[in-house]
Amino acid sequence: MEPVLIDQVRLNFNAAGITIINAAIGLMMLGVALELKKEDFMRIVKSPKAPLIGLMAQFVLLPAFTFLLVLIIKPHPSIALGMILVAACPGGNLSNLMTYLSNGNIALSISMTAVSTVVAIIMTPLNLSLWGSLNPDTAPILTKVSLSPADVFVTVFLILGIPLVAGMSIGHFRPGFALKVKKPFKIFSLIFFIIIVSGALAANFQYFIKYVGIVMVAVFIHNALALNIGYWSGRLARLDEKDCRAVCIEVGIQNSALGLVLVFSFFNGLGGMAIVVAWWGVWHIIAGLAAAGIFNLKKLPGNK
Repeated sequence: MEPVLIDQVRLNFNAAGITIINAAIGLMMLGVALELKKEDFMRIVKSPKAPLIGLMAQFVLLPAFTFLLVLIIKPHPSIALGMILVAACPGGNLSNLMTYLSNGNIALSISMTAVSTVVAIIMTPLNLSLWGSLNPDTAPILTKVSLSPADVFVTVFLILGIPLVAGMSIGHFRPGFALKVKKPFKIFSLIFFIIIVSGALAANFQYFIKYVGIVMVAVFIHNALALNIGYWSGRLARLDEKDCRAVCIEVGIQNSALGLVLVFSFFNGLGGMAIVVAWWGVWHIIAGLAAAGIFNLKKLPGNK
């Protein structure tokens, strides 16, 4: 059956393109880090419950439930591994904006973004390797590419860890400069990244159009699962409603840009994975705005 070909498709993106997209994500992370302060991390030490619930939902529950989801819906192997990869990624850069639009706890969202980015250096390669190898359909892909968690760790550290430290250092030692450049820098890095990804999609547009329909339902279900895991984890832990909203958005908005880098760096642009991650990057914006709209229909406790 023709759709199975998605497991053999390789999206074209040469070594220079991979280097450029790595640089683009590093710049985006640097722009985000310019706004982070040590207080964002200390806030978790002082009030650890909500961030810990969020991180547990992000790095334990979401990957585990994603593993169960792909066993139930049985997508093509490359699509299944793309879903596992997305679930292994940390929260995305848009989560803070979506939390603001959802009238959630922005301080919690920023703290979770900061800490999840650091934690992802270890947890992203660990979750990808663990859950991917446990699935009988995706394990052969990992074996074929000889995926090493250590290699993934190095890549994630280079494009997340170093820019994070550099950005926070600039913000600490040169606060005036950081304040002046952070907004235009974030805009530039975002536009730069969009141009790079658009170029990648343009070079493979026929594949994207041909196969995106196959992944749309899977991404819809997966993203709905992520948002609900975040929200109901908070509710079951008896978090404040604004905290529940922040955790919901943080778990539902994934760093799909990092996912794309890993697909092109380690899986040679494997079609199903690349299209899942690319479409997730589009869909989670739509889903985040929809969640914000739903949250705003519900009054917060104490508000009239």
